Amino acid sequence: MDITHNPLWHMLPVAVMVVRDGVIRHVNLACQVLFEADTAEQMVGHPTTEFVHPVDQQRSSGRIQRVASAPESGIPNKSTEIRIRTCKGQLRMALFTSVAAEVDGLPSVLICGTDMTHQSEIQAQLRESEQHFRRLFENMRDVYYRTNAQGVVLHVGPGVRQVLGYDPQEIIGRTAESYYPQSSDRDAFKAAIQAHGAVSDFPGQMVRKDGRVIDISISSQAVFDDDGNFAGVEGIYRDITQRKNLERELHRMASTDTLTGMANRRVFLERAEAAFAHARTENQPLALLMLDLDHFKQINDHLGHLEGDRVLIAFAQAVQLLLRADDTVGRLGGEEFGVLLPGSGHDGALAIAERILQHIRDLSLPGPQGQPVQVTTSIGLACQLPTDRSLRDLLDRADQALYQAKRQGRDRCACA
Repeated sequence: MDITHNPLWHMLPVAVMVVRDGVIRHVNLACQVLFEADTAEQMVGHPTTEFVHPVDQQRSSGRIQRVASAPESGIPNKSTEIRIRTCKGQLRMALFTSVAAEVDGLPSVLICGTDMTHQSEIQAQLRESEQHFRRLFENMRDVYYRTNAQGVVLHVGPGVRQVLGYDPQEIIGRTAESYYPQSSDRDAFKAAIQAHGAVSDFPGQMVRKDGRVIDISISSQAVFDDDGNFAGVEGIYRDITQRKNLERELHRMASTDTLTGMANRRVFLERAEAAFAHARTENQPLALLMLDLDHFKQINDHLGHLEGDRVLIAFAQAVQLLLRADDTVGRLGGEEFGVLLPGSGHDGALAIAERILQHIRDLSLPGPQGQPVQVTTSIGLACQLPTDRSLRDLLDRADQALYQAKRQGRDRCACA
């Protein structure tokens, strides 16, 4: 069909365009009038998306691709209303349908459209709606985005400049995975969308253009085409790094000892309960050390509490250096500390205790007048027994062993 030489082509009362590979190849006079084009060249050679409102671009492109992929059926798309932008920047509502056809010997798509914005009241409402949409869209701090089924970004709002430091043009055409520092975050998001169809305040992280990792919150939903097939994801995300940092700091303050930086009493006992239950279920050994700095009251009385705090910090750091990755140390109060040794029996725990004793003996801390401060520690050791009914039994035996070590002269380890 050579429509350009057919006189009926420009006599048709409805707007008709020929599209091939998403690009406009021919338009008739009625189409030029609908799109306010002074010449056909203002439209020919341009992608159809250039004349479609961003909200309707995905749906419009999907309809064209659907009929183009099945030309043998000859079944046109159902008519639907689509918002368009004219060559003069006006917003119009038009009713479109499309069908596959062979034009100039090449497979193409014929698109027919009818202007639905004849009434001035509707036009004014559309203009007002567009102004509100554009004002909101341009000024929102959240980032609106839309991807196709493969995760490629089709549209992104200007808020991305503040959140990620990119211009929208730098984002479009790239996959959303490009901005995730950990693939597990993106995989979890995909799984949630597939399972529920939508997510709200979903946590994750992204990498800014300057390389800084930020925390984000995503609220999105799956998008489907007219046939019900998954066509991508649409939603917003926002920078919540400040909120997350505050949450992390509050958690740190609630779970760590402010002086030594190690686990506080509450967290240590929680981990001890979990370790106790795991050891009993898996029939594995578990040892507990209770440590107490010897004569710590004299350090406070003679050198002052500031010096006493410095001794506690040095002591805590020295103990941590001698432990394994799976071991847990916590400050139980004052100068008393606990050490959990999962997988350690009596001999292994005793060897660790002896190393701690020697390491603390070797510590030489400069005092206020340059005089070295020597410290020692007493240790009580207890191993989990099959007869232990609860963690309290293990704690009591370790505590009794600690006092035994003190009664025997300090600077030693006693076993319960």
